[in-house]
Amino acid sequence: MSQVTVRPYHQGTTTMSIQTWEMLSYIVTVIGLPMAIVVFLYEQRKERDNEEEAVFQLLSDNYQDFLKVTLANPDLRLFSAEKTPQLSEEQHERMFIIFSMLISLFERAYLLLYEARMTPKQLRRWGSWEDYMREWCQREDFRAALTTQLRGEDPDFVKYLQALAARTE
Repeated sequence: MSQVTVRPYHQGTTTMSIQTWEMLSYIVTVIGLPMAIVVFLYEQRKERDNEEEAVFQLLSDNYQDFLKVTLANPDLRLFSAEKTPQLSEEQHERMFIIFSMLISLFERAYLLLYEARMTPKQLRRWGSWEDYMREWCQREDFRAALTTQLRGEDPDFVKYLQALAARTE
């Protein structure tokens, strides 16, 4: 007959293994979980920054397209600070349409980029748009057209642009 060898049960080894797993779970809970949350928040912020940058770039591209329209209409002298003298009816209508395009672009920039409290990066982005607005508000015929052009626009944007125009007169 064959003999069966019975090995004694080592309770200490099993307990040690359970204790090790328990300690590892505590380490994960205490260190790993907060670290995972920090990494998640960092990635979310990075994604938000990328989205804001994409919006800014799209708006900048739209402004470049707008500048091409102004260059295609040299008779309106849109880059002059003075009011363009003696416009024909057709020129006046083109200028009105171009100013409408510009107001629409400014409003979009305001709604997408402006916030009451901005980070330094957001403030830099917004500052470039405020510079564009200020430059156009220095133009007399643009300021004169604002009353008509701003009808129906976002009320906060209207207040902002009117205040900016009043400071540049």
